Amino acid sequence: MFPLKVIVFVALVSIVAAGPWGQICAGNPRNRVRGCDRHGCGHYGAPRLGGKKHLGVDVICRDGSTVYAPFSGIIGGRVNPYRKNNAINNGLLLRGSGFCIHMFYIRPVRYSGRINKGQKIGVMLPMQRVYPGMTSHVHVQNCNRSNPTRNL
Repeated sequence: MFPLKVIVFVALVSIVAAGPWGQICAGNPRNRVRGCDRHGCGHYGAPRLGGKKHLGVDVICRDGSTVYAPFSGIIGGRVNPYRKNNAINNGLLLRGSGFCIHMFYIRPVRYSGRINKGQKIGVMLPMQRVYPGMTSHVHVQNCNRSNPTRNL
């Protein structure tokens, strides 16, 4: 029999390790982050062209998959990751539960209103049409551009 202290400790570590956000994409219940492929890496701070750094995390998501609200709050409107239009140039601003994030590469169900954690907010757009060979993903970026990884 395990002592109560050990059981409580293991439960707390499991909760903290999982992060406060819910599942972001159907088929990826643990919000796994894209590794490295020929287009780059999906972790926060990964190098980008021109000496820039990746200011979000790329949560693996198959093209056409359902995308869920990671927390309860409100949809603050549309956000576009690119100046030039393409097949994946869409996303949402979400605020609530102490968080503010941009989620890119999704076709939203709507652009305003209240959301609940786990509610469908959109569908993953066809990343393979724009970036063949890149692991398809939803880009998640804190509004203040800090590292969102611990929340996953």
